[in-house]
Amino acid sequence: MQRKLFFFTLMVLTGAILLSCKSSTAPNPNVIFKATLTGASEAPPNQSTATGSATLTFNNSTKIFTVAVTYTGLTAASGHIHKAAVGVAGGVVFPFTSPLSSPVNYTSAALTTDQETDLNAGLYYVNLHSTAFAGGEIRGQLLKQ
Repeated sequence: MQRKLFFFTLMVLTGAILLSCKSSTAPNPNVIFKATLTGASEAPPNQSTATGSATLTFNNSTKIFTVAVTYTGLTAASGHIHKAAVGVAGGVVFPFTSPLSSPVNYTSAALTTDQETDLNAGLYYVNLHSTAFAGGEIRGQLLKQ
């Protein structure tokens, strides 16, 4: 009887140890996208010497993203996230609020399934416009890291 009790206790302790070793952290729901903004990336390219960068964090659970855009060398009149492939001009999907000063921070509403698909396919780009380049001074495609 004592032998059975010993083995039962040993099995319970072993199970408890194994369960406590299991990771309790949930996977990170965030996906990071980055872009480097230049005049050469515009469609059509321009000679602007302004530069910028963008980091977009998409939460797979909430379907909301936040983006931070920093830039130098221009006075931004407007800025947006557009939908189009590299080298192609596309329509505005997410407009930033003016006035724009670096850094620009934006939080989206929950994305639709189609918008999430477009983001993951690399079809979104950040575009900053100025009075000198009304069609867009610097642009960068948001790519998954």
